[in-house]
Amino acid sequence: MIDSDELPGQYPYTRGIYPDMYRSRLWTMRQYAGFGTAEESNRRYKYLLSQGITGLSVAFDLPTQMGMDSDHPLAAGEVGRVGVAICSLADMQRLFDGIRLADITTSMTINSTAAILLSLYVLVAREQGADLRKISGTIQNDILKEYIARGTYIYPPRPAMRIITDLFAWAARELPEWNTISISGYHIREAGSTAVQEVAFTLANAIAYIDAALAAGLEVDTFAPRISFFFNSHNGFLEEIAKFRAARRLYARIMRERFGATNPRSLMMRFHVQTAGSSLTAQQPDVNVVRTSMQALAAVLGGAQSLHTNAKDEALSLPTEESARLALRTQQIVAYESGVINVADPFGGSHYIEQLTSEIERGAEEYIDRIDALGGTLAAIEKQYIQNEVQNAAYSYQQSVERGETVVVGVNRFKQDEKESLGVFRLDPELEQQQVARLRDLRGSRNAGAVGERLQSLQKAAQGSDNLIPHILACAEAYATVGEISDRLRVVFGEYHDT
Repeated sequence: MIDSDELPGQYPYTRGIYPDMYRSRLWTMRQYAGFGTAEESNRRYKYLLSQGITGLSVAFDLPTQMGMDSDHPLAAGEVGRVGVAICSLADMQRLFDGIRLADITTSMTINSTAAILLSLYVLVAREQGADLRKISGTIQNDILKEYIARGTYIYPPRPAMRIITDLFAWAARELPEWNTISISGYHIREAGSTAVQEVAFTLANAIAYIDAALAAGLEVDTFAPRISFFFNSHNGFLEEIAKFRAARRLYARIMRERFGATNPRSLMMRFHVQTAGSSLTAQQPDVNVVRTSMQALAAVLGGAQSLHTNAKDEALSLPTEESARLALRTQQIVAYESGVINVADPFGGSHYIEQLTSEIERGAEEYIDRIDALGGTLAAIEKQYIQNEVQNAAYSYQQSVERGETVVVGVNRFKQDEKESLGVFRLDPELEQQQVARLRDLRGSRNAGAVGERLQSLQKAAQGSDNLIPHILACAEAYATVGEISDRLRVVFGEYHDT
């Protein structure tokens, strides 16, 4: 149970990481966006900024996530579909044209190719004259959850962890205000985990990253202050509030007791929340507005530092401008009309919330102990333990829905025969051909010799023990593509195939 004397902003931060919480500063309002070409996404970002978002959040297409250029045979039909296509520095320049990176925080949902995309972002910021020591934002850079739940991995786990720790070390020197990882429970929950599993497996992954960084010779208090997290806000309103409080408290104890961190910022769990995409229904999509509103409120009552609210049409397509605006307005109503921001921890002292917080914390600790007994997160992933636990939870939930024990409005109860007409977003298929043509033009106009030399230098560094980030940055600066850089690392590291 919570210590009756504990206050917000005090260890172990159950009641929030800041004394005043939203009374002094609201959470960052983001709307995750990206589709088609860089120009198309740039227009959407400028529109969202005009409507009041306070931070950008970039979605990349699957080829970019998988280290493939837009003209790769496997990219056909996927270019710009679930995010923006970024192949080179030229694309990143277009993506942020007219947007001052010194004046905005940017979150980038990218993992296997995170070091490459961050390098491109840094080069654009530098061209704009930004002070790199002051630019701020977050790179997801969480590869472990890809093996557990999502699947956009390239390299085997151990070399992938090397890239991450290299990024930790480089950014600590060059980008001190940048969050070098956003350890994600979101995708674990979307794959079907329970709330307890989401906390447990996210923190187990955090332990693995910290262990890897320490093994690489880094001091915990040099990189831990820039670790951030990414959670799901699902349908169980009270459970979600308790989940955020439990995760914050458990993380603070792990950092102090397990890793000996002494910097208070190393103990504070800062996290972004996205409402639950898996809870959205294609049936009666207007009802999704209600689901998202409750989930957003739970995230705020749980103390999130950053929030994205899903649009009502995302079970059908990418969101339209109108539905994205309505999703943003949901956050703004919670912030400016609900009154919940006037109290740092509105549910603090609630007997049920405090009990539930402790139950989730205990359940997560039990999972972490089991993972430790298996040899840690990497070993648990290699033994398929975590994946099987999530799959079993997802199967159990689906059975409950099909039996009618768990009610999903509009799906297994309160159905509606007539279909609602909803204007959905449609991506212009010609954008893929435009992107491919532009990529081929780039290859023909750049200095091929310089590109080849820098790629060879990267490959040599990967074969040794040099920090890879300066080499990736040099390749990106010469307009080497995401696919070319990834392929040189594939030569050395190989590719991971799930058995």
